[in-house]
Amino acid sequence: MSENISERIKSEVTNHDVVLFMKGTPVFPQCGFSSTVVQILTYLGAPFKGVNVLEDDDIRQGIKDYSDWPTVPQLYVKGEFVGGCDIIREMFEQGELKDYLASKSIALETA
Repeated sequence: MSENISERIKSEVTNHDVVLFMKGTPVFPQCGFSSTVVQILTYLGAPFKGVNVLEDDDIRQGIKDYSDWPTVPQLYVKGEFVGGCDIIREMFEQGELKDYLASKSIALETA
């Protein structure tokens, strides 16, 4: 991974509290796994930035190298890699994701 790509990724995860590297956008996810994580975050009212890895092959591969995690989507909270779809889904189902976000001082928007 080039230093430029690493710096771009680092900038995203440090400049935004919650970042989801995903296929597609939050409004139009382009894979089921990305869609699942978007739905969970939206349900919880967690504000997040989506980064569409399909728009840039360097970012698509770079995020896998950055986290040493082989798949997308990837969720970062306060600069820390949390996990992919299965981990996020499990945390949500166990009630842990909401608590985790609260412990990181992520203000959840309630309807």
